[in-house]
Amino acid sequence: VQLQASGGGLVQAGGSLRLSCTFSGRTFRIYNVGWFRQAPGKEREFLAASRTGDDTKYLNSEKGRLTVSRDHARNTVYLQMNFLKPEDTAAYYCAAAASSDSRVYYYDKNVYSYWGQGTQVTVSS
Repeated sequence: VQLQASGGGLVQAGGSLRLSCTFSGRTFRIYNVGWFRQAPGKEREFLAASRTGDDTKYLNSEKGRLTVSRDHARNTVYLQMNFLKPEDTAAYYCAAAASSDSRVYYYDKNVYSYWGQGTQVTVSS
């Protein structure tokens, strides 16, 4: 499995970005895909997940600002981020796994087998 994350960049506070995670190498529909971010000096934290069956999950504190969606025709999972704040500045990663654990513990970075390379998001004040 290969994951390619893209869509990061520099944006002003209050703006929006849509990140993409393109999946290849295996059957996309059976994989759960999670989005995480990691700021310098901080732990990698869960943001959102697109689970098999087009089910979505979010970090509670980010509900309303994030929307995760899956495009089966493009083998891509998107993360739409709105009302961005300077504290959203981080490297954003997508990850995938097909295990039953990854469906249940979708918020745990340790259940994911495959990771993309990360895309940097910088939010200026």
